[in-house]
This record gives sequence, structure tokens and C-alpha cells, in this order.
Amino acid sequence: MLVAAAVCPCPPLLVPEVAAGAGPELDAARDACAAALGVLAAARPDLLIVTGPAEGGGLSPFPSGSAGTFAGFGVDLTVRLGEAPAASAAQAQRLPASLAVGAWLLERARWAGAPAEGLGVGEQLSADRCLRAGAELADRAERVALLVMGDGSACRTVKAPGYLDERAEAFDAEAGKALGSADVAALGALDATTAHELKVSGRAPWQVLAGAADGAGLSGHLLYEDAPYGVGYVVAAWS
Repeated sequence: MLVAAAVCPCPPLLVPEVAAGAGPELDAARDACAAALGVLAAARPDLLIVTGPAEGGGLSPFPSGSAGTFAGFGVDLTVRLGEAPAASAAQAQRLPASLAVGAWLLERARWAGAPAEGLGVGEQLSADRCLRAGAELADRAERVALLVMGDGSACRTVKAPGYLDERAEAFDAEAGKALGSADVAALGALDATTAHELKVSGRAPWQVLAGAADGAGLSGHLLYEDAPYGVGYVVAAWS
């Protein structure tokens, strides 16, 4: 069953080498992510699954040892999700950017609490399928923890990647409230069409979390909420 979860944003800018001169602007978000990962470690899980948005409309599992790179962002930096024998690592698929950021967070925290695997979630995956996927993840081990990567809307200001959309702030507020209070029903009810229009990358992974946490009785704590660069970022911990 699910015993803990950490919700973190997934912009590559979280990685200081990628952010370069803008690195300090996200220091508060990085600190909040570190605190959320501390909650995961304290839960002493048997298995950690990092889930986040990926291309396509389905689910893409990534075994322990899968590697990701930030070369596409101009930085010669490779990260690895968990540990695995060399042969298994060599056969693993390349991590999508969201899971690479998650792997970087784990490396930064020197994660050693449990084996770590990944699950890429297609941003167009239906809410029902996300909820079912989450329930399946919760059954993977006696004590499962999730690191859930995903951003809110990218339409909070005129300089945001998706320009300004008047609906964005309200959507992010609703999602942030649900994530901060571990409200699985509210997360499950987030509208996929509106999320797509607002360029919300976290909707599907958040609904995977909702499916995994259903019936687990977890409480949530909001650790960070802001919209630097016009994109909604939330950090929360569930335990």
C-alpha cells in the first residue's frame, strides 16, 4: 500500500547546472523538494516509484538503473534512477525529462532508502486510467512510496510559455489545495481538457497519485507554491 508521497515540480531549471545564472531563483523550491524527500525516507518504504509526465498517451515503465541526460538543455550531465546491474542499466530506456529531474533530486538527497523505479505517464492519459494505474502501483509492495513529478499551468503571465490565460490561477489554486490536503477526490476530478489547454504537465501524474492513495488515509502538507516564470509549481508531502 502507499505509505508516503512527495509531489515536486519537474522543470529542468531545478538542476542548477541547467539554470546557470538563474539557479538561485528556485532555491526555495529545491529546499522544499528536499524536505518532501525526507518525508519519503522517514516512511521507510520497500519500493520507491518516480512518476511524471512523458510523451504519448500511455504508461512507460523504467527499471531501476535507467539513465537520463540533460544534454538536450546544453548541459553534459547524466543521472541514474536507482541502481541496477550494468547489463540491466545498459538495456534500460532513456528517462524522460521529468523522471530525469526526479532522479537528480534523489541523487542530491543521496537516496538509499529503497529500490527506485520509474513510470512515465502520457499527458493525455484519461483520469480513469491514471487512477487505475495508481491503484496498481500501490499493490506493488507492502510499503510503497511515490515521488510524483509535474508542473501546474504554464499560462500564469504574459511571459509564460503558454502566454496568459485567466483560468490558470484558479486551476493551480484548486490543484494546489488538493495536493496540500491529500484530497484524492479533488485530484481525480481535475479536468483533463482544461489541463491540456493550460499546458499542465502534472495532471496525469497527480491522478496516478490519487489512485494510489485512495483508501490509504494519508494526510498532506503543502511545502511550496509559486509561479516563477509564469508556471505553477507545487511541492507537497503526504504521509
